[in-house]
Amino acid sequence: MSREYDVIIIGAGAVGCAIARELSRFRLNVAVLEKEADVAGGTSGRNSAVVHAGFNNKPGSLMAKLCVEGNRGFEAVCSQLGVPYKKTGKLLVAFDDEDMKTLHTIIERGIQNGCKGLKIIDQEQVRQMAPQIGGIGAMYSPETAIFDPFTYCIALAENAVENGVSFYLEHEVTGIKHTDGVFQIHTDQQIFQCRCLINSAGLYSDRVSDMAGVGGYQLYPCRGEYYILDRIATEYLDIPVYPVPKAGIGGLGVHLTPTIHGNIIIGPSAEYIEARDDYSCTSEIMDKLFREATQLLPALKRKHIIGNYSGIRPKQAPPEEGGFRDFVIREEPSCPGLINLIGIESPGLTASVPISFIVRDMVAKHMELVEKKMFIAERRPVVRFREQSPEEQAKLIADDPDYGDIICRCQKVTKKEIMQAIENPLGARSLSAIKYRAWATTGRCSGGYCLTKIIDILVREYGVAPESIRYRSRGSELFVDGAK
Repeated sequence: MSREYDVIIIGAGAVGCAIARELSRFRLNVAVLEKEADVAGGTSGRNSAVVHAGFNNKPGSLMAKLCVEGNRGFEAVCSQLGVPYKKTGKLLVAFDDEDMKTLHTIIERGIQNGCKGLKIIDQEQVRQMAPQIGGIGAMYSPETAIFDPFTYCIALAENAVENGVSFYLEHEVTGIKHTDGVFQIHTDQQIFQCRCLINSAGLYSDRVSDMAGVGGYQLYPCRGEYYILDRIATEYLDIPVYPVPKAGIGGLGVHLTPTIHGNIIIGPSAEYIEARDDYSCTSEIMDKLFREATQLLPALKRKHIIGNYSGIRPKQAPPEEGGFRDFVIREEPSCPGLINLIGIESPGLTASVPISFIVRDMVAKHMELVEKKMFIAERRPVVRFREQSPEEQAKLIADDPDYGDIICRCQKVTKKEIMQAIENPLGARSLSAIKYRAWATTGRCSGGYCLTKIIDILVREYGVAPESIRYRSRGSELFVDGAK
């Protein structure tokens, strides 16, 4: 037996979750299929966490149009969904006269795209905004912001679930058939049917399109590696700082970005690779990252580093071409009802909600969209114990003693917050799912203190067998063979 839906979305990254939330406004039966054990398991959870202004993209492109639209509406969406967001602005730093010429070109492009407030500032003004930063001048972008991409995707998904969307995590699509206007989607667990199929599979969107019988797309994985700095590094920087981009690379250059949680991110690199799931960090690239980062921030020391990670861009431009190609967002004429989203790399996160509007209108050509009278637009934000005043903390503990039990000392995460993360509406229970909801294990000790406490809560409070506890997806089990 197959499960039948009006619309099925393949992929639970930022774009897939934004589409799910937008379609949940209507009387539709919608499902999301995701091969990972949680949302934001791919590109959407491995990036710089920046809301871009839109000046880097080619005028007239979908990338430019949707990035600017997304930037303008992003704060309102974050406010509705309880997602941490901060408009910091951004500096694009020049180190020579050629860079300064490039900045004038970038401003002209940004103005064409509809960006607001872009301006050139001199070395002294750079020092006023970021005293530790080098360079001879910069472009200032006031509309750039930072946010939490994990909470963003989780919030979109949870709000969609609250409005009736079904999420099927760890359901990898293995085959697709299209017969008489109906799609039959085979996964490694069960079979689904729908009338409208939305391919938002990120790095694998070209392969999903092939499964549906529409060839001609080819993605090239381009890996970017990052460092994470301790929270103590925030004394050096409170605004994203990028170098002036160089032509032909697959990204925007190594930059420094403060996070919404108080850390600083260094990266990314840009390296075309063969495997789409090779999230390795390499010593050669990491050394290069550090050298380039110290050019921007001379005060940077290796003692500030507490971790690293990598992300992979789904690029349409092959290595010999480099740079960027525009988003593909289209219903395939040869396969009515198949909506392909191909090559949604940066600024895909920023553009995710405007992309969902385009997809909604495509779906409307196949079925009537009747708005729900009881659509729930807002999601209650998670209460972060560490962000409360002493008086508010005392009240929380008085109401629920689990707020008085600190599980993660680095981030001051309580047992109550861990339990709320475990009980999330999506049913994701991996350690990474708990991590990205409660923000435990992300401090300087990287879980050295709190990891065993979280595992103990899973086992004692929720009856989870130790052997079934995983860090992320299947194959990442922590314990084997009669763990005690």
